[in-house]
Amino acid sequence: MRRRRLALLGAVAALAAAIAGAALATRSSSPPRLTVFAAASLTDVLPRIDARERYSFGGSNALAAQVQQGLPADVFASANVTLPDQLYAAGLVDKPVLFTANALVLITRKGNPSRLHGVYGLDRPGLKIVMGAAGVPVGDYTRRVLARLGLSDLVARSASQETDVREVLGKIVLGEADAGFVYATDARAVKGEVAVFAIPPNAQPKVNYAAAAVNGGPNEAAAEAWVKRLQGRAAQKKLRAAGFLRTGR
Repeated sequence: MRRRRLALLGAVAALAAAIAGAALATRSSSPPRLTVFAAASLTDVLPRIDARERYSFGGSNALAAQVQQGLPADVFASANVTLPDQLYAAGLVDKPVLFTANALVLITRKGNPSRLHGVYGLDRPGLKIVMGAAGVPVGDYTRRVLARLGLSDLVARSASQETDVREVLGKIVLGEADAGFVYATDARAVKGEVAVFAIPPNAQPKVNYAAAAVNGGPNEAAAEAWVKRLQGRAAQKKLRAAGFLRTGR
């Protein structure tokens, strides 16, 4: 009887050890939670693509600077190609991958109280214009548009220059400025709260987004897989649903 009891206890202990080992193996094989530094214009869509990761949204230039400073990040997703390419040249990230695109638009306050009819009305005296600062992708795209339209003097006359596109959007929605330049997806996120004007085709910049896994981190392989998934059908479907475009050089 005693032998049988000991054998039973041994079997129970072995089973418990096996269950614990299986649980440990499951935990160790589960993918790590990644830290993703991403452009502010991706604030709404990336959590829809993958709600599990840790996101830090902001101006792409500020996030790139944080990668350069060694702040812990697994992925960098930028609203331009220039910044990821610079980090790649410095050996800080893997080769960047284009994964979506956008368009620049002009927005005004709800109801268009300034009675603007497009970009050519922006040189009106007294108009409060807000834009992204130089170095911020949306700010650089804005300057490119204004230069192509012969309106570069509006940069110096702007009421404020913001650190990311969501700050520009907020100024208009809150009525703190009359007009500003944002991405089409940001205007779409506050549909009904702003009036939207297209940029003339000859002045519209190519707004491509690129992402890359950050080198040297413990989750580099998982980060590479995550970046690759951005190009997959499921992620692309959600990007299109949010108003983002197919990439194009």
